[in-house]
Amino acid sequence: MSATNQLVQAGGATPPAMVKVWDPLVRVFHWSLATLFLVAYATGDDIEKVHIAAGYTIAGLVAFRVIWGLIGPQHARFSNFLRSPAATFVYLRDVAMFRAPRYIGHNPAGGAMIVALLIMITGSCITGYMMTTDAYWGSKALEEVHEAFANLTIGLVAFHVLGVLIASFEHRENLVKAMFTGRKRAK
Repeated sequence: MSATNQLVQAGGATPPAMVKVWDPLVRVFHWSLATLFLVAYATGDDIEKVHIAAGYTIAGLVAFRVIWGLIGPQHARFSNFLRSPAATFVYLRDVAMFRAPRYIGHNPAGGAMIVALLIMITGSCITGYMMTTDAYWGSKALEEVHEAFANLTIGLVAFHVLGVLIASFEHRENLVKAMFTGRKRAK
């Protein structure tokens, strides 16, 4: 007797069909970026070598994600989840009314969040690198811009987590688990 048959007999229903959504590279990117950003944020003023190493690694990850967003599999591609601002606002309105459609990949708000996060993190990387050059060494103004990018990223992360929780609740699925396993319910 297979495990599926045991589940059917024990629970009286078949488990939902699962589909592959996020490939391993997207998932490794996601969790690596989240971890390294927290490391960089926590070590900013205290452990400069760790902060800089995390920053360069983040820059490499972002470059990879942009390339993967152009050539990767279906759900990794920007063309799969980027929508117009109007479509994104309609989706957000529908979320507020608890009638948002479910997406197998990223929903329009998630797609917009990815772009916003990539822009903010790229800004942090560029300004961080600039502060290591002779031209901008010790620039307090540039340091403030760098910190502003980082703080805005923290705000976006908070909205991202909130969005994941709302979508998980509204569609009765564990999106955090899906970002670990790469699989979501087919319907």
